[in-house]
Amino acid sequence: MEAAARRTIIVTGGSRGLGRAMALRFASAGDRVMLSFRTQEDDAQGVVRSITAQGGEAVAVRADVRVASDVEQLVASAFGRWGSLDVLVNNAGIARDGLAMRMGEQDWDEVLDTNLKGPFFCIRASGRIMLQRRSGHIISIASLSGIMGREGQVNYSAAKAGLIGLTKTAARELGPSNIKVNAVLPGYLATDMGQAAPDRVRERAVSESALGRTSEPGEVAEFVYRLSLMNNVSGQVFNLDSRLA
Repeated sequence: MEAAARRTIIVTGGSRGLGRAMALRFASAGDRVMLSFRTQEDDAQGVVRSITAQGGEAVAVRADVRVASDVEQLVASAFGRWGSLDVLVNNAGIARDGLAMRMGEQDWDEVLDTNLKGPFFCIRASGRIMLQRRSGHIISIASLSGIMGREGQVNYSAAKAGLIGLTKTAARELGPSNIKVNAVLPGYLATDMGQAAPDRVRERAVSESALGRTSEPGEVAEFVYRLSLMNNVSGQVFNLDSRLA
């Protein structure tokens, strides 16, 4: 086991894509993983089976991060089951792209509620336990769109910009209790969400990349895992995206 001790990890949106890759990476190091899902139960249970087949320990829990009571129950389940909570990974997210002048209120609300309010609920619930234990690490998956902005993504960009601000503020508030809070910008990933975007979006991501490629979930998962072990890094935004434009 690579980690110093067996830890308890929560990965929201852990059923597919980057969430799945991170859940598998933590479990491969011997960490106990609770992954949340909202609709993709079969995929989530598939991740659990993959982990347990390799001798790991994982549980999938249905939870809508937009609902405070769901988040409270998710965190309580992890702590009640394993008696600790060491790492929270805020990964659950959605996209509802569209130009600002044509965007409906529902598309705005769904993205902001999932991508910003959800992480706030998760940080608040997890932070209460971490404060009592005076230890923990919170890692949120943000986006370069939250720094640069991106046409057609006014809701997504706003949510991710807010998530970066939430990260830095939470780091200041929780730091005195030895709780680390960081954000990671993973770059364009060819996951289900990434592939749902028009071809021109992927082509643009590749053309703007200094390396002429997209990101890989396994590489991002490895970085997140290594970051979770660091004890003297907080309030930072790590850009794994090689786009220069």
